[in-house]
Amino acid sequence: MADFYPYLIASLPMLHFGMKMPFSFERFLELCCPHIPKKDYQLLRTLPQPEQYFEKSKRHPIIQKWIEFDVALRNELVRRRAPKKHIEPSTYLRPDGYSVSSLSPAVIAATINTSVLDAEKTLDEMRWKALDELATGHYLDLDFLITYSIKLLILQRWENIRSADGTILLEQVLQH
Repeated sequence: MADFYPYLIASLPMLHFGMKMPFSFERFLELCCPHIPKKDYQLLRTLPQPEQYFEKSKRHPIIQKWIEFDVALRNELVRRRAPKKHIEPSTYLRPDGYSVSSLSPAVIAATINTSVLDAEKTLDEMRWKALDELATGHYLDLDFLITYSIKLLILQRWENIRSADGTILLEQVLQH
């Protein structure tokens, strides 16, 4: 069934940060279901959310790399935001094992931005670029579908933001 990956992937539209979603995440899963092995479909269907990052389970290597990046990004945000709130950052830091010095300047730029939405956009653009890097060399395989899935979820988040009530939107943005 892995022979169908090239056909499935070739049929998917390219994704660009900030674009309108070509289809919902649920529709994406429907497109994948008949063309990929059940275990791969299940993997896409159950991509871990941030609150699940530290559950004990064996993960696909690209998902583990994604989690390490996202945790490192969130840790850097904690380091930048904690002093403003006069709290100790170590209480909120999580083990990440990911070291990229380029996170700090971008996170600083996001945290000094007076617009919460613009700051979130900056952070999601960083996530998008990290996914591009993770997908390098993976064009017709499960790793590509995993990064594509996460990108689609980022686009879905921004669709929700664009269509949300301002008060609810602010609460959701601040929870992430």
